[in-house]
Amino acid sequence: MNAPGPSARGADPGPAAVGPGPAASPAVLVMAKAPLPGTVKTRLHALLGSRGCAELQSALLAHTVELTAGWPTFLAYDPPDAEDAVRCLVPPGVRLLPQRGSGLGERLAAAVEDVCTLRPGPVVVLGTDAPTLTADRLAAAFTALDSGHDVVLGPALDGGYYLIGMRRPQTRLFGLDPALWGGDQVLASTLAIADRAGLRTVLLPPLRDLDTPEDAAVLLGDPLLPARIAAALSPAEVAP
Repeated sequence: MNAPGPSARGADPGPAAVGPGPAASPAVLVMAKAPLPGTVKTRLHALLGSRGCAELQSALLAHTVELTAGWPTFLAYDPPDAEDAVRCLVPPGVRLLPQRGSGLGERLAAAVEDVCTLRPGPVVVLGTDAPTLTADRLAAAFTALDSGHDVVLGPALDGGYYLIGMRRPQTRLFGLDPALWGGDQVLASTLAIADRAGLRTVLLPPLRDLDTPEDAAVLLGDPLLPARIAAALSPAEVAP
């Protein structure tokens, strides 16, 4: 199935942020929780158990990193002492960075700053919760940035986003009220910040995150769900 094209919004760019132009080499930043039992996918514990949820997180992390094979890739992991738990899941060329900061917004901002210091240029940030994300969708994000948009966002159906990309570092986009993170206003609040800053923003087609039993039930019926993730869900009778 061919996804619909991106939709543009926003005003003309405001004053340029500090950073390189769009011709600089792009990079991908994956934000990931280490697959430690009892700490990941907690809303699926009743279906999979803590160990099964850790196995699911391993599959999601490995799948997401595989999509980035065509670009320089950084993986920011949490907790910061869990490097060994993620290193075995990613290719040697992926640069590992510990997350730092007290909340998700701070951790995203710090990770983007770290990546853009190490490799100046456009950066696309991914989570690991969207199992039907494809490499083509990631390529579309970079195409949007290369065509002159300042920000690209991939909306998640729950009101968050599965992808955010920037031509130049725009860490103000992560300056949401800490209480909003994880809720259904994350995308809308981020778009509002971008609009106020005069940033040209484009939206990719939406995807479903895998967080809840309902998500699992829907995604198991999606032909785009990777086999390894379907297998990680298969030990349970999944129901909404």
